[in-house]
Amino acid sequence: MAGSVHIPWYATGFRGDKLEAAVTEVAPLALRYGATSYSVYRSRDDRYKLLQIAEFEAKADWERYWNGPEMVRFRTICSGWYQVPIVYAWQDLVVRGAVAPVAEDSVA
Repeated sequence: MAGSVHIPWYATGFRGDKLEAAVTEVAPLALRYGATSYSVYRSRDDRYKLLQIAEFEAKADWERYWNGPEMVRFRTICSGWYQVPIVYAWQDLVVRGAVAPVAEDSVA
């Protein structure tokens, strides 16, 4: 069943910018493991708080990404940059909607 994984990262003192840069670098690698999309959000209220989201068709693909060499290396190198434990959560997709952009040449 399709779903997304929400990974809440919380940076340690004065490492918010470094953690943001590092997560931004590893997030797109999820596409190599079958993710259909990814995103990274940073809270405006708490600049130490980041949320990484990756959408997958199968949970097994997520597990290959999380346990893959790139993410293991990331967690090893950046281990002092975020609070542990990292408690990610698989979310089943129930419904989705979006607004389609209007092409400029189709406007009358």
